[in-house]
Amino acid sequence: MARSDLDNWFVREILPLEPMLMRFLARNWANKGELADLRQELYVRVYEAAARAKPLLPKPFLFQAARNLMIDHLRRRQIVSIETLTDFESLSVPTHEPDPERQVGARDELRLLRQALEAVPPRAREVIWLRKVEGYSQREAAKKMGITEGTLEVHLRTGMRFLADALADTDIPTGKFGAPARKKAGEA
Repeated sequence: MARSDLDNWFVREILPLEPMLMRFLARNWANKGELADLRQELYVRVYEAAARAKPLLPKPFLFQAARNLMIDHLRRRQIVSIETLTDFESLSVPTHEPDPERQVGARDELRLLRQALEAVPPRAREVIWLRKVEGYSQREAAKKMGITEGTLEVHLRTGMRFLADALADTDIPTGKFGAPARKKAGEA
C-alpha cells in the first residue's frame, strides 16, 4: 500500500475510533497518566501492521491490538528483575502482527485461561467477566449483579486470586513469557 493511501486509510478508519478507544483504555488501564503513551504506541503498531496488510475489519483489529498491547505491558512489568538489569535500548520488541507460532501460543494461553476460569467460583467468575471482558465499570457491574460495590470488590479479589493460583500451576513452555518452563508437581 502506498504511504499516502495508508495515511488516508488510517485517518478514515482508525482516527474516528479514538474517543471509543480512549474510553476502552481508561476502563482497562489503571495508570491514567500512561493512556496517551499507550494510544500512540498502539497507533504505531496498527499503522505498521496495516502497511504490511490492511485489516478487513479495522475496529475489531484496533481493539484486539489494544488488548495485546496492554497484555504486553503487563507481562513486561511482571518480569521486574530482568527490567531492572536490562538496557531497554538494546531490546528489540517486534511490533508486527503475530506470526502463526504466536497465534498458536495465544490460543494455548486462551485455553489455559478458560480452564483457570472454570476453577473460579461462579459469582467471582461473573464479576471477572463483566469487569475484565465486557468492560463494565465497577458501579455498572455491581448494579447489573444486584450487589454492592464492596461485595463486587470482594468477588473480584477472590476470583483474581483463584485465577492467579490456577495459572501459577500451569506448565508454561520455555520462552512464552521469557521465563523457563515450570513443571507441575510430580513431573520429572
